[in-house]
Amino acid sequence: MSNKKTLVIGVIGADVHAVGNKILYHAFTDAGFEVINLGVMVSQEEYIAAAIESNADAIVVSSLYGQGELDCRGMREKCDEAGLEGILLYVGGNIVIGKQPFDEVEKRFKAMGFNRAFPPGTPPETTIDALKEDLHVEG
Repeated sequence: MSNKKTLVIGVIGADVHAVGNKILYHAFTDAGFEVINLGVMVSQEEYIAAAIESNADAIVVSSLYGQGELDCRGMREKCDEAGLEGILLYVGGNIVIGKQPFDEVEKRFKAMGFNRAFPPGTPPETTIDALKEDLHVEG
């Protein structure tokens, strides 16, 4: 991939589920992205600081413990305030409590300023394809 795109990834809030994060790290790296992996229990401020420091093209938020909706609230506004207007924001995993129709969940996250939201069990390739499309990456 020419002109490597940089992603900041991590697991938001008090979530300590590390396996999916490691899978995404390896999948994104293998796909040619520069990946800054913040690990687990990441605050919005840590994502934003890392994105500024690395001049990231996207922030990819994971959550598995169901509190993603609460943990992600206000993130777009904080990004904008920090000078990251327009940075690509993705979220995925088990991001809400209980069984809810994902189209409704997705609408709520888009209303919060996320560009894309992915349901539990989304293959990394789906996210990689979306990143390549949204970041205008060839191949």
